[in-house]
Amino acid sequence: MKNNLKKFIISSITGIFLLIPLMQVQAGDMAAPGKPGDIKAAFVLVGPVGDGGWSYMHNEGRKALGKLPYVKKTAFIESVPEGESERVIMEFARKGFNLIFTTSYGYADPTLNVARRFPNAVFQHCSGFLTSENMGNYFGRVHDAMYLAGMAAGAMTESNILGIVAAHPIPEVIRNVNAWALGAQAVNPDVKVHVVWTNSWFDPPREREGAESLVAIGADVLGQDQDSPAVQQVAQRKGLYSTGYNSDMTKFAPKAHLVSAVWDWSPILNSLAKDLHEGTWEPESIWWGLKEGVVGLSPFGKMVPEDVIAKIEAKKQEILDGKFAVFGGEIHDQSGNIVIPTGVTPTDDELLSQYYLVKGIVGSLPGGEVRYH
Repeated sequence: MKNNLKKFIISSITGIFLLIPLMQVQAGDMAAPGKPGDIKAAFVLVGPVGDGGWSYMHNEGRKALGKLPYVKKTAFIESVPEGESERVIMEFARKGFNLIFTTSYGYADPTLNVARRFPNAVFQHCSGFLTSENMGNYFGRVHDAMYLAGMAAGAMTESNILGIVAAHPIPEVIRNVNAWALGAQAVNPDVKVHVVWTNSWFDPPREREGAESLVAIGADVLGQDQDSPAVQQVAQRKGLYSTGYNSDMTKFAPKAHLVSAVWDWSPILNSLAKDLHEGTWEPESIWWGLKEGVVGLSPFGKMVPEDVIAKIEAKKQEILDGKFAVFGGEIHDQSGNIVIPTGVTPTDDELLSQYYLVKGIVGSLPGGEVRYH
């Protein structure tokens, strides 16, 4: 009898302790994610903040966010593998962070999983498409800036052979490669654009190897959709020109760097924090561009002629005024097929699922596992 009573007491106590975490999560149901208040923001970064690219610019956005008077704390963890992201996101939520940014497409499902367990926090996923009652997503129309950078590349080549080192062959990157090529063709119809895929966001040795392979086939202007400045450094070492991505890469290759397509995440991050602070936040898919200042161009290198800069600035204004769309038809794929008819501007859904290379690009879309930012 005593043994049975002892077992019952132990079992009851154990059950209570097992219920505590669940009770804590369920208690969050009482608080709406848009409830006004102070902000504690956390960032889960896919690369190192010193990459000079994607994660570096997100960290710059974090710093700007931290200057808002109602943002009481910011934190980040860098170089988080996708397979470990749910644990990291969960830890931030458990520590009371109420605005959590996850910055790789591969974090999508882990972010949603944690969001469901912590309904009193808001989760913002970069470059994805999932939403829930307390989860939104955000990105930018960086293909517009890549088109403008491509114009600089097309104007500065002498061999008419351009090369671009690109990360993963998925729509986000494919749009940038296509836009860069279309921009180059707009000022120089004779150019050919060779693309090399690294299947990695941040791998300087592999990026360097890809750039060198493009130089070997005669490319005299290099571009990139990668997170390190390795491509810029190869161009400078070889006495060539280059365009950068993510951040102003002048400091890495001042003699080679023509211009960069750059990110400024602070307009989006600050807007989301303001909405949450004021209790007006709602889950949505944000895709801002040049007009909102989320994407843009770095300063031009001294080697870029004034007339080339003027053409690029004029085209930028056309985009801002809604008079020009980078992917406005008529556009052909590599095989010459019309993929966007004359006078047609693709929808956002069509742009977000773009999976072809435009005419004038030399290279292919390899198969295999699809991975995103």
